[in-house]
Amino acid sequence: MAQRSDPFERLLDEAARAGTYPGAAWAVGDARATLSSGAVGLLDPARPGAPTRPDTLFDVASLTKILAVWAVVGTLVDAGKLDLTAPLGSYWHEAAGRPLAGATAQHLLTHTAGLPLRANLRHLYGSDPQDVRDGVLAEPLRHRPGEAVAYTDRAALILGYLAEHLTRQPLTRLAGDRVWTPLAMTETRYGPMPAGARERCAPTEYDEESGAPLRGTVHDFSTRLLGGACGIAGVFTTTADVGRFLRHVLDPVPGGFSAEWTAASLRVRTGRLLPPRGLFWHPAPGTEPADDVWAHFGFTGTALWVSPTRGRWAVLLTNRLRLTRDPGPLARVREVFRALAFP
Repeated sequence: MAQRSDPFERLLDEAARAGTYPGAAWAVGDARATLSSGAVGLLDPARPGAPTRPDTLFDVASLTKILAVWAVVGTLVDAGKLDLTAPLGSYWHEAAGRPLAGATAQHLLTHTAGLPLRANLRHLYGSDPQDVRDGVLAEPLRHRPGEAVAYTDRAALILGYLAEHLTRQPLTRLAGDRVWTPLAMTETRYGPMPAGARERCAPTEYDEESGAPLRGTVHDFSTRLLGGACGIAGVFTTTADVGRFLRHVLDPVPGGFSAEWTAASLRVRTGRLLPPRGLFWHPAPGTEPADDVWAHFGFTGTALWVSPTRGRWAVLLTNRLRLTRDPGPLARVREVFRALAFP
């Protein structure tokens, strides 16, 4: 076999052969262009004749929090429709009189609101979406807002509810109209995916109900409970579309969120609390805030990074969940990938 010349391709192909994931697609670039991109491995180990391709659609899991929720919230802040520092109970009737009333949108974005950590929403609140919404908003806090940093999916879920309250529109439409369409992200959408696109989707974990790996249906059970679309997860996309999004982070064009929103988000907003957080973004593992490399990861095996001072962005999409829930092997690959992308 000929020696692969692209260091990203060598790294990711070796990891696929080692069983870290069936396949991967990546792209690295700056504000003007993509500098490296491609795909390695198989779409599904059960189909050895079907390779992962650059246009493979991935269930990006928690990258939904950036591609949909963070971006939509940014447009609301830019438009003066949301004050990040105002207590939720002061303008949102569903939060008034509840434990969350004294928290702010900034607390949610920095994971300092004191919300409970991950939990099975169906086990707690049943299967009716309104019961889930009521239960999540009424849940007692673990600590007072602003006292500690603790990552929780509930922050994105509640911010999605808040955006819908402020606009009277569903999050799926908000993300499309305010972010994806203006940025020409034509491959990005919430699932479940239509039949024509499902064949291009990388399968994730085995589903006991269907007796097959999930494909074109979001892996996250809580999101499936809510119809496949919410602030937690549910977005499917390609590396090219994520690249368009990240180029906008570095150099905003008309439409979408502003440079001011990005600048406010990509700096530490948690003071001396640890771990440091921006607004939904966090310093990339292996770096310090001063290094200015910001990241967000997804449970299915996805990741994105951006650095304004370096003028670089990177995205790595895998379906490691098809093979394992152990995050360790992919974490090591991500560290090397990040070092290559942001020298």
